Amino acid sequence: MRSARILSTGRCVPARVVTNAELEARLGEPVDEWLRENVGIRERRVMAPDQVTSDLAAEAARQALSRAGLSAADLDLVIVATDTPDQPSPATASVLLHKLGASRAGGYDLNCACAGFVTALDVAAKTLAADEAYRHVLVVGAYGMSRHVDPSDKRTCTLFADGAGAVLLGAGDAPGFLGAKLDAAGEYHDALGIYQGGTLQPATPEWVAAHGQPFVRFVRKFPATFNTDRWPPLVDAVLARARVRREDVALYVFTQLNLRTIEATMAALGQPMSRTHCTMERWGYTGSACIPMTLDDAAQAGKLRPGDLVALVASGGGLAMAAALVRWTAAAASP
Repeated sequence: MRSARILSTGRCVPARVVTNAELEARLGEPVDEWLRENVGIRERRVMAPDQVTSDLAAEAARQALSRAGLSAADLDLVIVATDTPDQPSPATASVLLHKLGASRAGGYDLNCACAGFVTALDVAAKTLAADEAYRHVLVVGAYGMSRHVDPSDKRTCTLFADGAGAVLLGAGDAPGFLGAKLDAAGEYHDALGIYQGGTLQPATPEWVAAHGQPFVRFVRKFPATFNTDRWPPLVDAVLARARVRREDVALYVFTQLNLRTIEATMAALGQPMSRTHCTMERWGYTGSACIPMTLDDAAQAGKLRPGDLVALVASGGGLAMAAALVRWTAAAASP
């Protein structure tokens, strides 16, 4: 049977660094100590004024293609996981196809907020398994949330950042993608998001004049332990389907929103922190991009070997959740 296998990864980390100290100066109040102690963020990256989400996606995609020794002409499908597209329509994937020169590939966007990449990986893997017409599928998580952040809102401007991560999948005979589990808590759909600019609340000239541009907002609270309560059962469901144990997993990669949440989850799973990898300290919170960016960083740091089991666990606005289990099949890490 055909199975999706990871051929390579890539990432784009914007050059512009915004430190906690810079935010303190902008906000006029201390945030550095709280962010370091409670969240684990010291600095974050934001894209340049002349960059857009598809530019970040293109850089990550080109790196993944180069590492696999393939070109854009080899791609059959491109899926972009993002809730910060270049524009509401058409899809950012179409822009990415053009920028890459992927003239024979199809493409579309997938929006599950910060759970989008793992969800897109599941869709891509099943497409490869089901249809022999597909040989190479590129999945990119891309995030440009800095364009939707109110610089005076310390709840959002201290967290959100920009970036992109890419995973190139190919079809193989040996199992590489071992399964996924999707979940959601739709009752929290109105807790966190960008709630203007759609049919619910069009960003009319009158609305913008009265309220300003649409920004990402924490509108109402959801349980503080939501992820620590939901992630372990989600992981166990995926592991059970693959008939493996928690201790069989070489690396757990979580949504990079809060280091303390990851520590609590690893403790609940009975696994040491050495079996996870974190990047929010350097890159801030990059939403749908954070898992592929962190996966790539772990690979480049030499933390993954062929045959290793990797669990990917995500959650985001909606509240959408996704977990996947893969066997590491990418080539040895290279610059």
